[in-house]
Amino acid sequence: MIVPGIDDSDADHWQSHWQSEWDTAASRIAPASWSEPDLEDWLDALDRAVDANDYRRMVVVAHSLGCLAVAEWLIRRRPGTEAVIGVFLVAPPDSAGANFPTAARGFAPTSTMPLKPPGVVVSSDNDQYCTSAAASALAARWRLNHIVTHGLGHINSASNLGTWQDGRDLFTVFTAGLGHQ
Repeated sequence: MIVPGIDDSDADHWQSHWQSEWDTAASRIAPASWSEPDLEDWLDALDRAVDANDYRRMVVVAHSLGCLAVAEWLIRRRPGTEAVIGVFLVAPPDSAGANFPTAARGFAPTSTMPLKPPGVVVSSDNDQYCTSAAASALAARWRLNHIVTHGLGHINSASNLGTWQDGRDLFTVFTAGLGHQ
């Protein structure tokens, strides 16, 4: 399941490339509030996506604000969370950081609970929305592994990554370890 950040992921974003590659094996959430994000709307969109998938086992691939939505959804143990066997969270924003979007203040994590499925947080050492230290703290709070990449900014379309093969390789290694689930 693909969970983009604010304003969705455009056609040049690695998430869109991966979804295209995966074809019908992937779905994308569809909240009504892409530009003025409302957490409850995004959580409902996650519920609908899992329901449309008939609660089959899945790995969630989230970017930016989508990481915070997924974490909150899992922490709240909403219906369908048991179908998630892994989370791949890329470039989560720091809700206490100076560049966190004002419109997304409702997404600020309030829980220090670990996430139940195994997962990984991938961040960049020069992300304008989250320092490496803040990303490391989020990963620790969620009890997930943390991988720091170098020089990729917010790991989005502006980073000019195309299909982001290095990220695909990380994802492949991560999901290979889920085979025992």
